[in-house]
Amino acid sequence: MQKTDVLLTEFDLIHAYTRVMRGLEKEATESQDRAYGGLLRAKRGKILELMGVYMVKLAWKKLGGDPRRLSFNDTTRFALPAHSDYLNKLPDLIKKSIQSKPLKVHVDLHVFIDKQLIMGIECKSYTENAMLKRILVDFHLLKNLYPDIICCLLQMESQLGGDYSEPLKKEKIGSPSTHTLMSYFSNVELYIITLLQGERKVDRPIYQYFKELHKECLDYAIENFKKLLEPFV
Repeated sequence: MQKTDVLLTEFDLIHAYTRVMRGLEKEATESQDRAYGGLLRAKRGKILELMGVYMVKLAWKKLGGDPRRLSFNDTTRFALPAHSDYLNKLPDLIKKSIQSKPLKVHVDLHVFIDKQLIMGIECKSYTENAMLKRILVDFHLLKNLYPDIICCLLQMESQLGGDYSEPLKKEKIGSPSTHTLMSYFSNVELYIITLLQGERKVDRPIYQYFKELHKECLDYAIENFKKLLEPFV
């Protein structure tokens, strides 16, 4: 991901989103390098990651935070050692092999304040509950290294059911299946932020079912990030 100190406005983000999404079909059709659907998903995912960076930057600025204290990294892989209770049951040869190659864990965006990891953000074009299981596992593993890390799911659209597809609704109930999954990961308090209104339409290609990004929804997402970042100002 390209890093820049330029701070985009909410209107810049909406313009960038609209331009990328409107151009998806043309670019995917002309590309000879990647499968059609794969390119569409990659482009949509990349713009969301960039938007996530700028939304956090805007939230930090609105809080009066020093921009020099805030940094991002989407390439860091954190080494997770095998659990000692598990290792102690294994023969020494296997134990040494496992210890020499720790598992590398990460999410899409890592947010640092004063060079300390404080938040992880998983960015999805849309999320359904089968995907949510993987997201919860990733955060569960990361929480073993950083118990106090804030866990966020930033999604363009929701396919989780319930009212996750209503970004401006103040008191969200969620969906029974999503809550059930989260109940088995008690160490992960997952904040779900949705940008586009309406449940994801699985039977319509994303380039043929363009949804506008409304400033009210973007502002509400930034307000959510403000609340999460406020303790670190």
